[in-house]
Amino acid sequence: MKPADIKKVLKQTMIPELTSKDFVSTGSTLLNLAFTDRPNRGYAKGLYYSLVGDTKSGKTFLSLTCFAEAVLNPNFAKHRLIYDNVENGALMDIKKFFGTAVAKRIRPPAKDKNDLPIFSTTIEEFYDNLDDACKENKPFIYVLDSMDGLSSDAEMDKFQEDKKARRKNKEVSGSYGDGKAKINSSHLRQFINELNRLGSLLIVVSQTRANYSGYGGKVHTGGHALPFYASIEIMSSVKELITKTYKGKKRAQGTLCKIRVKKNRVSGKDREVLIPIYTSIGIDDTGSCVDYLIDEKHWSRIKTKKEKASVKKEDTEGSNIKADEFEFTGTREELIQHIGDNNLEKDLREIVADVWNDIEEAVQVRRKKRYE
Repeated sequence: MKPADIKKVLKQTMIPELTSKDFVSTGSTLLNLAFTDRPNRGYAKGLYYSLVGDTKSGKTFLSLTCFAEAVLNPNFAKHRLIYDNVENGALMDIKKFFGTAVAKRIRPPAKDKNDLPIFSTTIEEFYDNLDDACKENKPFIYVLDSMDGLSSDAEMDKFQEDKKARRKNKEVSGSYGDGKAKINSSHLRQFINELNRLGSLLIVVSQTRANYSGYGGKVHTGGHALPFYASIEIMSSVKELITKTYKGKKRAQGTLCKIRVKKNRVSGKDREVLIPIYTSIGIDDTGSCVDYLIDEKHWSRIKTKKEKASVKKEDTEGSNIKADEFEFTGTREELIQHIGDNNLEKDLREIVADVWNDIEEAVQVRRKKRYE
């Protein structure tokens, strides 16, 4: 092969360098920073993401918020928003939480002759639907919710076999699993290049399960191919419930989710962030940013006059927050309200990014370059 031909082949097979136009926000400034070290860059075109989490840890909200951000991003105006609602678990009001435009653009992977949605029921159907989406040669964002809700042809055949045996009072033979791991291993890698070619995005949601093998920890279904081929693996868990006391009782408002970016081929970093998700509004980006700046001691807590009079002198933290950049002092809720009323969200994201990157800069190991 001639040198010119070699260069041509390399150019065709290399993934082009990503620019700001290739990214869509996750809907969370902190999660964007955990992904890319940029406050507005989250999911990237051409990549596959694995989102694994505990029950009520925000998996569906995190995945569907990507649709809302895509609607706001002109670089994703032509992307089809495909939601494969396998579990039929997302029964929330799409229009309320993600906007009218998302409600209009979101679509199932297929429809029947009566124009009713058809969602994947087996792992084979999921890959058929994903292949159909690729065959249209138009960019898309595909969310599979979830891998655990899928059966397989082998599992369904085994069920029918066992059913016949039971009806005849015969012994039922053992099972060697549902075969999803093997299918993912052989099928998923085939679509990685297709996602890149189309500038499309795939998010596969999975549920964690207890590991009863004797080693403890948590596992998920679908096999090792799911995290192996993912550009980023996201692990979500519940840190604590968010409550508000009303009429003497604690009332549930939402969940404070701990999100770990376990595997990251974009920045190479393993990072963890806290994101509050409320049942009334979804992801609270402003609240999480305010909490981050307080936790990192960029903004300080100070006492009110009443607190100074009633609290011991050695106690240093009060209920008020002093946000110097906004020339504001008040409670957390008052500060969040002030930011919203004055459209200061962009300024807040920039402050958070500066603090985040100062920390990243400080923890870097500096050595003489071995390779130029």
